[in-house]
Order: sequence, then C-alpha cells, then structure tokens
Amino acid sequence: MFNDIGPLELVTIIVLAVLVFGPDKLPKVIQDVMRTIRKIREFSESAKQDIRSELGPEFKDFEFEDLNPKTFIRKQLENDELGLKEIRNGFDLKKEMAEVTDAVHGRDSGSSSSSSSSSSSSTGGRVDMTKKPQTPGDDDRPPFDADAT
Repeated sequence: MFNDIGPLELVTIIVLAVLVFGPDKLPKVIQDVMRTIRKIREFSESAKQDIRSELGPEFKDFEFEDLNPKTFIRKQLENDELGLKEIRNGFDLKKEMAEVTDAVHGRDSGSSSSSSSSSSSSTGGRVDMTKKPQTPGDDDRPPFDADAT
C-alpha cells in the first residue's frame, strides 16, 4: 500500500501527525484511520464478489486488474492465441523499407531486391542512406516545357 513512500517521507508524516493531533489523540486517530481502511477494503472485496457472482460461471477467473489496458495487452501477448509472435517474426522491416524506397524512386522492386540483397550482404544488412538514388536515364525524363514553368 505504501510502496512508493520513502523512509524520509514516512518520518515527515509521523512528525506532522504528532504536531497536528498531539501525542494524546494520535493513537485514537490511527485506530480510526485503520478502521476506515479495513471497512473500505471489505466493501471493495464484497463488491468484487457480487460482480463476479452476477457475471456468471464463465467469468469466475475474471480479475479486475485485467481492465487496465497495459495488463490486458501483456496477458494477451503472453498467451499468444492469435499467433502474434509468428506475425512479428515474419515481418521484415528492412525488406519493407527497401520496397517503399524503390517505389518512391520509381525503380523496379524485382531488380532492386537483388541489388539490395547484394548490397545488404556486403554492408551487414544495413541500408546505406548516404548514397544518392539512381537517377533514370535522360530519355526517361519528360520534355522540358518553358511555357509551363
């Protein structure tokens, strides 16, 4: 419950409590606070049990912590019922990026994949971003129209 409170903070809270309530009333205040915390815990546990009983037997292993999105996703990734690990392992980001750059530069993906595989094998699987892209020949360019510019 108090996992994130350090020793210095705890001492500060105790000193403030003694100063505010005084040493005579402090034990009574602590008892009242503890009683209130117990009642809140009992109320929340009974509410959880009521919800579980109302949901039915198919939700008997339902945990309210699973409603936290991070916990839910972590639990689903551990189960891997959807085969997400196979999808993640089958996705090659370098190949996809090479195809996208080839499409942007207007190169044929079949010829670039063979050239990218030879260049990636020589560079250890890295794409050299310092090289200028290959420009198509002069005959591939559209004619210059001085009136259009």
